[in-house]
Amino acid sequence: MTGLPLLSLAITLPVIGAVLLMFVPNRDGSKDGLIRNLALGVSLVAFAVTLALWAGFDPSADAPAFQLVERHPWIPSFGIDYYVGIDGLSLLLLVLTGFLTPLALLSGWVSVDKHVKEFSILMLLLEASMIGVFCALDVFLFYIFWDFVLIPMYFMIGIWGYDQRIYAAVKFILYTMAGSVLMLVAIIGLSWIHHTMTGEYSFDLLKLYELQIPADTQYWFFLAFTIAFIIKVPLFPFHTWLPDAHVQAPTPGSVILAGVMLKMGGYGLIRFAYPLFPDAALMFSPVLATLAVIAIVYGALVAMVQPDMKKLVAYSSVSHMGFVVLGITAMNTQGVHGASFQMLAHGVSTGALFCLVGMLSDRRHTRLISEFGGLKAVMPRFTAVTLIITLSSIGLPGMNGFIGEFLIMLGAFRWDERFVIIAALGVILSAVYMLWMFQRVFYGTVTNDHNKLLPDLSVREWAIVGPLAAAAILMGVFPNVFLKPMEPAVQRIVDRVQLHQPVRVANPSEPVRTLPNLSEPFRTVQNPSAPVSR
Repeated sequence: MTGLPLLSLAITLPVIGAVLLMFVPNRDGSKDGLIRNLALGVSLVAFAVTLALWAGFDPSADAPAFQLVERHPWIPSFGIDYYVGIDGLSLLLLVLTGFLTPLALLSGWVSVDKHVKEFSILMLLLEASMIGVFCALDVFLFYIFWDFVLIPMYFMIGIWGYDQRIYAAVKFILYTMAGSVLMLVAIIGLSWIHHTMTGEYSFDLLKLYELQIPADTQYWFFLAFTIAFIIKVPLFPFHTWLPDAHVQAPTPGSVILAGVMLKMGGYGLIRFAYPLFPDAALMFSPVLATLAVIAIVYGALVAMVQPDMKKLVAYSSVSHMGFVVLGITAMNTQGVHGASFQMLAHGVSTGALFCLVGMLSDRRHTRLISEFGGLKAVMPRFTAVTLIITLSSIGLPGMNGFIGEFLIMLGAFRWDERFVIIAALGVILSAVYMLWMFQRVFYGTVTNDHNKLLPDLSVREWAIVGPLAAAAILMGVFPNVFLKPMEPAVQRIVDRVQLHQPVRVANPSEPVRTLPNLSEPFRTVQNPSAPVSR
């Protein structure tokens, strides 16, 4: 197994599947089972490859920083390579991508009833590009995957979305492209600095880690990268594209957008922005943490007053992803570990919520909370699964949401307890708006005649929500299964940012630093969990 190029296989399998689909005749949408089954089969094989990656991964602290590395020259004159590899952080995000893609395809089995072949091709291309984002170690290659993700999602919203789909698609592409252009400028600047210092261009992430970048330059580059990432998260005040995109997107698009694409922003902060520009990161961390707690409380308050279930879940994503950013800004072991786990937990829980809302929408063709009520008596199995996912979303102990939020608040408290006091309000509010929605939809009497004969979960729907509910419970009961592979990667990143302290020299605008060699396992400190004073 170790001799197989598993990472390349994970990226290319969906692309091969998309190419094969081009040669399948496109018949009448919902009746064309061959196209749907082929796309689903390819996504399941890709998921199996991500599980094989997990099985072959060495989670020990003395293992290489990046494993299953593949490197081939691509544009040698500019130092650009096809260079991929994974650590524990990227590994589990790959598994999350592989896990959610077939479930997203299943969730569109009924609702996506036109241009099925084109939709399936875009879903597979989207999966390939997201996997590429999480395993690229060449910054230029990372940017190619990062930008390509936008294309399939843009068309999915614009073609298969609801009434205002064009507006939402254009808003989505404008926001995310604006951040991407800023990041591209910074990437080119990094390569130029490497050329100035060494005489050669390079986009190798590990070599760029070692650059001695003047503090004032770091600030601008950090802002360029970070703006791109917090737009994708999205963080207040760059969040306004998300509710429109979620509400107008088809159910599969919402599942992938919330479950995986938002995690690209958090991953980018951990992998690129903080370790590449540690001095600037430490300086801007309080600002980012302030925006994070605003997003936590603001997202929760706005979610509480939403009449549309899908929009409520969309604003809950703004709130929950604010916790992820708060954990990253703490930049200690507990905070970053919690943020990494919370990205996985949010992907499972929120992806499941969008699936459940989509199932109700397929039955009633409405998402308004006021149109429902008393569904517990009509759809008891659906109600039970929704309750499990609701409890996981609000962070009930024993469920996946609790572990991430607890570690994040622990890490943030060790850094600055003031942020935790405000963030804790978001935990309370999340219970309020989620349980209130659950009460209004499922309890009481059935007052709307259209709800009296709604069917309960079908076999296909069980195949979607069953694994998601099981994953939410598994992550809450056995969190170490997911925390342990991430631990060495998290510790290396935290050590790098904490140990990368400027040395006072004659010209303070150009500090000289002693950097760890990131081509070898990172150094550790005597007490890595101890808080670092800002």
